[in-house]
Amino acid sequence: MIIHADESWMPLIEQESGKEYFRSLTSFVDDERRKHQVYPPDELAFNAFRLTPYHAVKAVIVGQDPYHGEHQAHGLCFSVSAGVAKPPSLVNIFKELSSDIGCAVPETGDLSPWARQGVFLLNAVMSVRAGEAGSHRDKGWETFTDTVIRNLSENSGFLVFILWGAFAQKKASLIDSRHCILSSVHPSPLSVYRGFFGSRPFSKTNEALKEHGIDPVDWILP
Repeated sequence: MIIHADESWMPLIEQESGKEYFRSLTSFVDDERRKHQVYPPDELAFNAFRLTPYHAVKAVIVGQDPYHGEHQAHGLCFSVSAGVAKPPSLVNIFKELSSDIGCAVPETGDLSPWARQGVFLLNAVMSVRAGEAGSHRDKGWETFTDTVIRNLSENSGFLVFILWGAFAQKKASLIDSRHCILSSVHPSPLSVYRGFFGSRPFSKTNEALKEHGIDPVDWILP
């Protein structure tokens, strides 16, 4: 497994990579890549850790597992590579973004500009077999990403955690009460009308950051 991450993450990653669960996870993922098409590409699996340095994290969005279609996943939750059609959940995220902050609906589905501003776009499971949603769950990724969330909560200054859907909301137990947690239903078409639309996560994140003297996020994408 290739780990391309900003050096600020390496103490935590190296601490975990020496543990038995991570060695087992690495063996599993490497074996999957030998036998099947796996997304995102190996060199992009840790893209969130590459684009958002540890000390730069302002907000955390927690996804479940990567998109399992060709060319979609590139290591940032809910994001797709530039030029790739936007999946339904991302379409709904952008509808709420437009309504919330009054911007045009973005043409690109690539959320890298958010990541570069300190929005840590973390999937709880960081790889998936092509065409098989959830196929890499319960193999060790969740242990790793729970540790990451807990570590950020314990060792960072004020953060905003954005938890969409029941799966992400379970991560609230890992987060210290001094941080801001914004929760709503998932932006998928199955649940979006039950409270995602109108939840205003983008403006609320910036309000919370500004209250703590932290520069807001420019959510506007090309």
